[in-house]
Order: sequence, then C-alpha cells, then structure tokens
Amino acid sequence: MSEPTATSADARAAKKPHGSLLANLAFNLIIPTLILTKLGKEEYLGPSGAIVVALAFPIGYGLRDFAKTREANVFSILGVFSIALTGGISLLQLDPKYIAIKEAAIPGLIGLATLISQYTPYPLVRTFLFNDQIMQVERITAAAREKGTLALLNKRLKVATYLVACSFFLSSVLNYLLAKWVLVSPPGTTAYTEELGKMTALSFPVIAIPSMIVMMISLVYLFTGIEKFTQLKLEDILQQH
Repeated sequence: MSEPTATSADARAAKKPHGSLLANLAFNLIIPTLILTKLGKEEYLGPSGAIVVALAFPIGYGLRDFAKTREANVFSILGVFSIALTGGISLLQLDPKYIAIKEAAIPGLIGLATLISQYTPYPLVRTFLFNDQIMQVERITAAAREKGTLALLNKRLKVATYLVACSFFLSSVLNYLLAKWVLVSPPGTTAYTEELGKMTALSFPVIAIPSMIVMMISLVYLFTGIEKFTQLKLEDILQQH
C-alpha cells in the first residue's frame, strides 16, 4: 500500500463533495438523536416509531448524496449504524453498558479508519481538513511542487492525520465515561429516555468542545505548514466562496 500525498489528493479535486460538515452532522447524527430521545416516549412516536423516523434521516441523506456523487457517504453509513444500535439496545432492554460501548466504538472506529486510510488512495484527513471545500488543494500542491517542498508538505499532512485521529480517540474515551456516568436506569423506561436526552445535551460541552479544540490544533498546524512550504497567503490557501 502506498501512502497518500498531496499529489494524489489534487488528482481527485474535481470530485463532488459529500455536502457540508454541518449538514452531515445534522442529518446523520443530531436530528436522529433528538428524535430518539425526545419522540421515543409512548405518548409520541414510541420506541419503534422513533427508530424508524430517526433512521429515515441518514438513509435519505445518504441516498441523496449518492445520487449526486455516486459515492457512499461514510457519515450516513455510520449514522445508520449508530442509530440502529442505540434503538436496538433500547428495544431489547439490554444493559446500559452496551450504549457506553457503542458510544465509544463509533469515534474510536473513525479514528482507526483515519489512521488506516492514509495508506490508501482515499485518506480521511482529506475529508476532515485537506479538502476542496476548505482549501485550494490544486494551487497548494502546485506551489509546494514548484518550491521543492512537496515532501515536507506531505509529512506535515501525515502528522495532521495523527492529530485528527487523536481527536476521535479523545471523543471515544469521553463518550464512554459520559455514558457510564449518565445512563443508570433500565432501558425502556421513561427515566432511561430522559437520561439519553441528558447525555445528548451534555455531549457538546463535555465531548464536542475538547474534540473540536484538538481538531482546531490540527487545522492550525496544517495551515502554518502550508504557508511555510508554499509561501502562499491565507487568502490564497482558503477557498473563496
């Protein structure tokens, strides 16, 4: 397997993006989670109905995205997997520890996939950081090649990959600890549903913010490297929307 570089990345620059990160998070994670926690009570959709409605969002968004790009949306696949597991655990009334394991497994698997993907033609760091929605990839690669610093840029991209993976591993640990702390009631009860909602509400300050800080460090690290190795200004690096 060959390690991906900025050179291989710019060859795929013409591919259509898989929507914005915000849209991916909204349709594949946030909205389905809110449906499961807020509408899963018997007086609303009920557990089974909530799962069906929640699954409709990542499935629908993934199909729409596939129709546009002819590529599978990894976020939608993970969304369906996560929702199905959460709903299944709730319906089967399994021990809450399985929710904690699931919550830790999802970001942990993304972190592993990020590390492994750098040895494939499709590194996930390109999805998260070095992508055509954020940066002018072709221009950056051409400038680094012209100045003879492409190898240094690729090395910087590799380290950024490790930092991105660390943000997911941090999220994995925090997810597990939060779930173990919050989920104490038996699945299928009103208290359990309320605890799922509480866990969702706490996930932003407890999990998202620390993980975002690590992700921002990765982005700053990559930006400073690009500026150093290409001599491009920030406005020449970023996409002008």
